[in-house]
Amino acid sequence: MNPILQDLLTLSHELGREDRGLAILGEGNTSARVGDETFFVKASGTCLGTLKEEDAVECRFSALLPLLEKDGLTDQQIDDALLAARVDSKAKKPSVEAVFHAYLISLPGINFVGHVHAIAVNQILCSPRAREFAEHRMFPDEIVCCSTASVFVPYTDPGVKLAQVIRRETEAFIKKQQRQPRIILMQNHGVIALGATWQAVLTAMLMAEKAAKIFVGAAALGGPVFMTEAHVQRIAGRPDEAYRQRELKM
Repeated sequence: MNPILQDLLTLSHELGREDRGLAILGEGNTSARVGDETFFVKASGTCLGTLKEEDAVECRFSALLPLLEKDGLTDQQIDDALLAARVDSKAKKPSVEAVFHAYLISLPGINFVGHVHAIAVNQILCSPRAREFAEHRMFPDEIVCCSTASVFVPYTDPGVKLAQVIRRETEAFIKKQQRQPRIILMQNHGVIALGATWQAVLTAMLMAEKAAKIFVGAAALGGPVFMTEAHVQRIAGRPDEAYRQRELKM
């Protein structure tokens, strides 16, 4: 088996573990860059926890990235484009969210992307405090694993429209933060983690879920108390924390 595909299956199975509460049934999707021209993405309707080799579809960037520039596409046109993007015309249909995967996995240094509907994170994303959670940090490990802030995406219809908004908000984040995001939070929807390795994606996702549980608990006690910007930047710039990131394959 292609080692990249094996890593994608490993990531998918880890994200799909029932005991973690990140995704059930057909929720969520994953992707992995094959090279400059193609990437693997989870097939529509398949389950992360039991994903098999035939459930990952190799798609062409050149067939999906142009959709980001188009408005007013019908659902049928999008379906046709997804099917046309397959390297193997007999493969399963790619996830409808393959377009945002195509964009994110084409960013410099990004080789894996995972998206789930995590319970604790979605408790916040379905509340009035969603943006607050995205823009602040509460403890050092959250900074190390999830970076200094997360991209916040207002609720948008899944598919091409969502991919376009994700691109807009991610580009604004990179311009402001001068770094790639590790976590993207989608209002009333779910969370995306991205990284150079599958381990980096899993680490960021698990820490985002832990941070969400802490946020919800702290909110029940009158908080949370956020770290100051100076403290956040101090942790982000410490050499020992950079060493930890390398050890975590981030």
